[in-house]
Amino acid sequence: MTTTATDDRPVRTRAADRADLLAVFRIEKASFPQPWPYRAFERFLGEPGFLVADSGEVVGYVLADVTPNGGRRIGHVKDIAVAPFARGQGVGATLLGRAIDVMRERNAGSVRLEVRESNEPALALYRRFGFTHRTTSPGYYADGEDAFVLVRDLDG
Repeated sequence: MTTTATDDRPVRTRAADRADLLAVFRIEKASFPQPWPYRAFERFLGEPGFLVADSGEVVGYVLADVTPNGGRRIGHVKDIAVAPFARGQGVGATLLGRAIDVMRERNAGSVRLEVRESNEPALALYRRFGFTHRTTSPGYYADGEDAFVLVRDLDG
């Protein structure tokens, strides 16, 4: 368990459970122009990389997994978001750090993620964690915006 603070309340990370789904979905809708559907989160319940940040209420989440790829295991941060009122307080960094730990524990050699090229706060966070720009996916998002594909090695 990792902790940080939001408005002087300790925040802990833990595995997401069914009771968290509505809060996760609300944060998703408040965070993204094309939010994932509720059912998408249901499919990931029980996965080690589906974590929430909890300060008495869910204030953020991360969804990450590890898959084999050519004899090597690769982690993928699929989704991460923090409730608007809790942003800028280290919640996203706490979640990302814990997700990286989970992927490392599951023997991932590297982690990748996609991020809107215009999302400067997220890009700054990912750079702090050692992610580097690998490629650009043109028109990745439904509104036509490109995604930067960022990668961080976990080996060594």
